[in-house]
Amino acid sequence: MDLTAFADEIGTGDDPVSVVGSSSREGPVAGARVVSAPTGIDVVNPAEMTVVCGAGTPLAELDAALEDVGQSLAVGRSAGGGGTIGGAVAVAANSMLRLGLGPARDCLLQARIVMADGVVVKAGGPTVKNVTGFDLCRLLVGSRGTLAALGELIVRTRPKPPCRRWFTTADRDPWSTRRDLFRPMAILWDGTTTWVCLEGHPTDVAEQSSGARLSPTDGPPAIPTADRRSLAPADLRALDAAVVGPFVAEIGVGVVHLARVDPSGPGISAWPDAQVVELNRRIKQRFDPLGRLNPGREPAEALVPTGGSPS
Repeated sequence: MDLTAFADEIGTGDDPVSVVGSSSREGPVAGARVVSAPTGIDVVNPAEMTVVCGAGTPLAELDAALEDVGQSLAVGRSAGGGGTIGGAVAVAANSMLRLGLGPARDCLLQARIVMADGVVVKAGGPTVKNVTGFDLCRLLVGSRGTLAALGELIVRTRPKPPCRRWFTTADRDPWSTRRDLFRPMAILWDGTTTWVCLEGHPTDVAEQSSGARLSPTDGPPAIPTADRRSLAPADLRALDAAVVGPFVAEIGVGVVHLARVDPSGPGISAWPDAQVVELNRRIKQRFDPLGRLNPGREPAEALVPTGGSPS
């Protein structure tokens, strides 16, 4: 993929620049010059389980291409299932199946990025085990476009399971339920009810769900979007809806989705931490001394809709 025109567009001038894809997660920064991210799928490599594509490529387009080879991407989708792969990387959009799939940052293997001065830089490598030195790809995930503009990405795919089903129970706590299961994809809990996602061979899924006394359900619960916090996984036990308001917690991951902005309660600390803010400022200064890229936004591990800490 030729990034020359994209790099020239970003490197021209010293005005603020905001790179956008579909704007389904975040729109452009007010007052900044809008630049569109490159689009298109260059290569689908089923044997290596990778895809080479432009950062502005819609996730729906990637899903369709990967459906033909029985694979998928382990990143979260924006509302309505939209968004682009670059947007998912920029906000570290973790799937609700993060317990089984891992975090979004594990999907990005290599990125060709454009710095604020228009210089094209390659970070990472095309396979899992051939990267040496600093892992800049991990730094880019969740940077919200404040460090560099994502141009071309190589992302890791995973095989689609033969069976994936959701179950629920109100009779057991999520921790004892987890002990009875082999590698569940997700365990969600709202303080009273537990939801579980299992995948694999249909017979194995049926046997596991029966042994753990789970009942089939249509899918996960509605996820609150007012705030989101990362806690130590063990601290989720102390969550009380009467104190923090309605919530859905990801057991084993430590993420809790909340219906209130800036809640207080056991294990929930104020955000942002001063040391994190200072570290973000220093990194931003190194990558973009003039503050041209998405000015006013702070890097975060994941996008929070209206407040709170990243997950």
